[in-house]
Amino acid sequence: MDSRDNDKGLRLQVYLAHAGVASRRAAEAFISGGRVSVNGEKVSVLGSRVFPGDIVLLDGKPVRAESGFVYLVLHKPPGYICASRDPQGRPLALDLIPEGSSRRLYNVGRLDFLSSGLIFFTNDGDFTARLGHPRSGLEKEYLVDATGPIPGEAAEALARGITIDGVRYQAKEVEKTGRKSLRIVLVEGKNREIRRVFSHFHLHPARLCRVRIGPVTLGDLGEGASRPLTKNELERLNNGHSH
Repeated sequence: MDSRDNDKGLRLQVYLAHAGVASRRAAEAFISGGRVSVNGEKVSVLGSRVFPGDIVLLDGKPVRAESGFVYLVLHKPPGYICASRDPQGRPLALDLIPEGSSRRLYNVGRLDFLSSGLIFFTNDGDFTARLGHPRSGLEKEYLVDATGPIPGEAAEALARGITIDGVRYQAKEVEKTGRKSLRIVLVEGKNREIRRVFSHFHLHPARLCRVRIGPVTLGDLGEGASRPLTKNELERLNNGHSH
């Protein structure tokens, strides 16, 4: 376990998930099924907590977090800010994560205040730097609904590339999915890129949701919910899989 956990410990199912044993839901089934013990005593009650130095066994085999690092996926709702604090007092995305404040997690990249969707939280600075570097080639996929019809020229300009106020914007993929909607894949992803291009064409997003980062998809994760990255997802991100 991470020695920085506070004295309330960590929920056992969360510990198992962070150790890469299983998803949180599957870990709960392991606990309920009597397959987990802590310090030699079988634990079958959900909500039990473990502390630094505790010995956790699954089916009699030791379970240890591979490192003190945590990698989480959050479905950020609109109206939350991606920052560790906000002078304006706006709600923080970090506060939606149960262990967020005690673990001193931080977001990887950003989603602006009004946007929703997939964002990573971690305490691994190298992971953050690697994914945030333009050379990572990491794809980010968005679904955008506008308040009015989207002219073909706007979609074409984003796909072809357009310079606005001296800044070049260009998407890797742009697909019209409806009269008022687009699917957009970005790689470099400049600050507020989609909103700036929309504004240039006098368009306004009614909804802007990021549904994928590289190999990780939003799936059925509900707004405000979070989960650990799976081992497979983490390996693919670390190995440079852009999609």
